Amino acid sequence: MLSTTCPGITADSMPLDVLRSAFAWLVTGPHPVSVDGRLFAGLPDRWLRLDEVRDLLLRRTCPQSVRDAVWTHLVQLARTEGSTWTVACTGIALPALLNVASKLTARFADDPRDVHSAVLTGFLAELTTVDLDRPRVMVRLRWAAYRSGHAALREALDTPTPSVSAIASASPVVPCGHPDFVLARAVEDGAISSTEAALIGLTRLEKVPLAVVAEQRGASYEATKKARQRAERRLALYLRGDTGAVSPNTSGSGVQGCERRPIASAHTSSPDVPAAPSSSTPEVPRCA
Repeated sequence: MLSTTCPGITADSMPLDVLRSAFAWLVTGPHPVSVDGRLFAGLPDRWLRLDEVRDLLLRRTCPQSVRDAVWTHLVQLARTEGSTWTVACTGIALPALLNVASKLTARFADDPRDVHSAVLTGFLAELTTVDLDRPRVMVRLRWAAYRSGHAALREALDTPTPSVSAIASASPVVPCGHPDFVLARAVEDGAISSTEAALIGLTRLEKVPLAVVAEQRGASYEATKKARQRAERRLALYLRGDTGAVSPNTSGSGVQGCERRPIASAHTSSPDVPAAPSSSTPEVPRCA
């Protein structure tokens, strides 16, 4: 157990704090876990500690191609060599995971531990299945973390609280908050599909050019543009409370079979939405 090997970690520690301590152990001492920078054009030609790799990937000047190449390498190591590299991947993604967890629990009055655990669980699950042949690996990992955390938060918020006020009738809650959260809830309520949430999240929140997304999805620019317009119209109806004509099943989105988002994360993240899913850490995970 990490709580018995990492100083300062107790049974009451938040899951992401435990992860932070475990990652710190990997990059300290005389033989820190490292990556050969010579494998990647654009990185220093030497062995790089994992925290150095994280910092380089988070720089705004870091090309997306370099981020994807490094993340593909890290995920492959996690899949083939196991625990050390799984912790390495999660530690390098920690700024994004903290951002996601912070956004989800910013107005959550109860113990956020379960939500934080779900964020981490979503990331780890996606680590085993994320398609490494497609670009923006980290954004899709983040989106998966956001979707998982959002589901846990939604479950916690939907759990009845014993109180007199619970007996009184109330109006439906209008979706609000961070755009990633709104997208995730719209997907859960059936207003738009996860594919459409990914399209909106990538192009509107992550600022990925529509032409780039169209090329990634194997669709024309015009078809992708129209698909986004249809999805955004239904999302607008949903946000206004008009639920009679927002089903994505009849939208003819033109992007069926494409990557779900997102949030993640969602991204939500991720899920390249969460984006939704993202805190005590600055808004930096999009660069990783």
